[in-house]
Amino acid sequence: MPSITKPLIPLNPLPRNDIGLTVRDYEGAMSTLCAGCGHDSVTAAITYAFWELSLPPRQIAKLSGIGCSSKTPTYFVRGAHGFNSAHGRMAAIATGASAANRELTYIGISGDGDSLSIGLGHLLHAMRRNVNMVYVIENNGVYGLTKGQLSASADVGSAPKKGDPNLLAPIDPIMVGLSVGATFLARSFSGDKDQLVPLLKAAVAHRGFAVIDVISPCVTFNDHESSTKSYRFVREHEVKEVQADFVPVQAPITAAVGSDAAREVVMHDGSVMRFRAVPAGYDPTDRLSVEAYVRDRQARGEIATGLLYLDESRADLHELNRTPPTALTGVPYELLCPGAEELARLQETFR
Repeated sequence: MPSITKPLIPLNPLPRNDIGLTVRDYEGAMSTLCAGCGHDSVTAAITYAFWELSLPPRQIAKLSGIGCSSKTPTYFVRGAHGFNSAHGRMAAIATGASAANRELTYIGISGDGDSLSIGLGHLLHAMRRNVNMVYVIENNGVYGLTKGQLSASADVGSAPKKGDPNLLAPIDPIMVGLSVGATFLARSFSGDKDQLVPLLKAAVAHRGFAVIDVISPCVTFNDHESSTKSYRFVREHEVKEVQADFVPVQAPITAAVGSDAAREVVMHDGSVMRFRAVPAGYDPTDRLSVEAYVRDRQARGEIATGLLYLDESRADLHELNRTPPTALTGVPYELLCPGAEELARLQETFR
């Protein structure tokens, strides 16, 4: 079923951001995903994050690969640039686009299959190069578009609706990022908009490659008792490491931070969420400590969420390659093409 234009329903006057736009100006087409899909909650969070940041839609570039997750860019910021690439190749396309035009804000939406299976190699190199973009992984542990086969992020013992339990160790994008030099690593839950929106805003502000792994349950193929990525499992095992908020440079704000003790909150459906502020000694800038902490939480059957790792000292792709401060379209022709003599001299340096 193709996407359709979202109808404009008359509402009371909506608040406007710093450039005079309402949140409706950051919406896209009607979603054709399954009713209750976690991906639509991610779409809502992205919509609000961009609206609150007052980003002009024409300065946003949204990219995707193939899969249920890769349909998401259709559903937000209809006035942005967009490119739907091949399966697993979004990170490579985004790298090229960013290299050509550094003036845009890039956001890539991918899935656990798109990123951690066929696209894993491209994702690793985008992390290494520190491409300046936001990379959202809508992680549900299955290939929803092809009827629920387990993906590379499925936990050991997790079973599909039909078939045998998974026996292979999962690929965790947070642990992968820590090992190859990623500079911004976060994890969230699609059902926790209060946490996800600030994380998205912080990711946009980050200079470099920002990964947000969002556990986004598949209501059709992976929301059952033997799944470790169902709504109930995530609600019962989530542990928030950071009470997240985003403080823009031009408008500082404050937010209350909870105590160090874990607090259990019973939800309407009877499931339990456990919230925890940053524990004593937790340093999100210490790569080895973060890795040890995440592994410890995994061993306890808990999901650590929030901004888990941050490195603001590394140069991004443009700084490493000493590219011009503007998009290549704004560079004079004589600088882009310096002539045969200069090109011959450059070639000699590679001999």
